[in-house]
Amino acid sequence: MSSADTATSELIAQRHVAADMLWVLETRRSVPPQQLDLPAPSPEQLRRILTIASRVPDHGSLVPWRFITVQGEARGRLGAAFADAYLRSDGAQPHEQAERTAARIRDTFSTPPVTVFVVSRADAAARFPEWEQTLSAGAACMNLIVAASALGFAANWLTGWVAYSASARKILGLSEQERIAGLIPIGTSRSAAPERPRPALDDIVTAWPADTGSSEHA
Repeated sequence: MSSADTATSELIAQRHVAADMLWVLETRRSVPPQQLDLPAPSPEQLRRILTIASRVPDHGSLVPWRFITVQGEARGRLGAAFADAYLRSDGAQPHEQAERTAARIRDTFSTPPVTVFVVSRADAAARFPEWEQTLSAGAACMNLIVAASALGFAANWLTGWVAYSASARKILGLSEQERIAGLIPIGTSRSAAPERPRPALDDIVTAWPADTGSSEHA
């Protein structure tokens, strides 16, 4: 095979990969954690997912995020710990409602085979803006979901009470400066996730300068 034939074959292969990537992005759905089941990512697949999650824009290479994985029997223990902490919290609802919320929190962690916490550790004293560091943690969440989807798994980006509770952060061993950017359950969906309405591009895309219809500068 000539070098020209080799280059053509490589270009065709790259186009197929690009088409597959676009398909993953266009068809990705968020799946509720209660619908996630086995099979789960293998250790090698999970490592690959986390490696891809770490390949995000990071101004100054500050690495303003880290990951915590929850698998196996630890899922039930963590879910129970969060549920108990919620019931003891000042913001808990009336008894019956609080019990339902606690059960939902428990199921969120005991049902999916894997959950990954993306922890933001933005440093206000760093030489680059804290806001950019927070955005980088958000990008890590999205990369993680896209990587899981590309490997054939389903995932979701969740926050809720756990993400904003000081008690939950303490259970996870976070420092005072660390925050939960997202908790990402991963598994295999028990059923096809329904599509939801998406914004019309004309409603969210504008050009600058805006066309006011004026002929002043024509």
